[in-house]
Amino acid sequence: MKFRYITIEREYGSGGTKIGRELSKVSGVPCYGREILEAVAKKRGITEDQINRYEESVTGSLLYTLFVMGRMQSGNQDMLTEEGKIFLDEQLEIRRLAMDGPAIFLGHCASEALRDQKGVIKVFIRSSDDQEVKKRIEEDYQITKDKVESTRRYYNKKRAGYYRANTGNDWKDIKNYDLILDSAVLGIDGCVKVLKGIFE
Repeated sequence: MKFRYITIEREYGSGGTKIGRELSKVSGVPCYGREILEAVAKKRGITEDQINRYEESVTGSLLYTLFVMGRMQSGNQDMLTEEGKIFLDEQLEIRRLAMDGPAIFLGHCASEALRDQKGVIKVFIRSSDDQEVKKRIEEDYQITKDKVESTRRYYNKKRAGYYRANTGNDWKDIKNYDLILDSAVLGIDGCVKVLKGIFE
């Protein structure tokens, strides 16, 4: 197996989570997303909602980004903010899970955690069909029609901000990824087939 790990960043409503979970089923490779949050919440004795609030508070802060990256590089965890400690715990959990063998990781800047690992392919999933995205948000996340667009903007902004704050990179910059898939063109099943081929 040339590639052992697939990291997936995805636009909200693109079907990226569904693709990762379905890929796990057909390939027999475990998929981790919310499980990372659950593990960190348990370790820290806090709720997942608290972690989500911490993640929201770091977005878009250049000073935070510089501070966290400097502390992580120096190995000085004691000087990290609570937000920084949570991010570091997420990174450590991803590395721990990767030690168990091939895996699929959803979000959490997993490519950053695995940057020194061999056999990692970094994927970004988007959708060029706005109507399909809105329909998926309504149906999959039970969001009312009048709140779909604001919810979509909120989560994309949060994901982009969290990625930038913790990696220093632009979430949508194609240079960060090895493969970009359009779920509107390929469909959910088509994206799964493409990614399944990576594990074969």
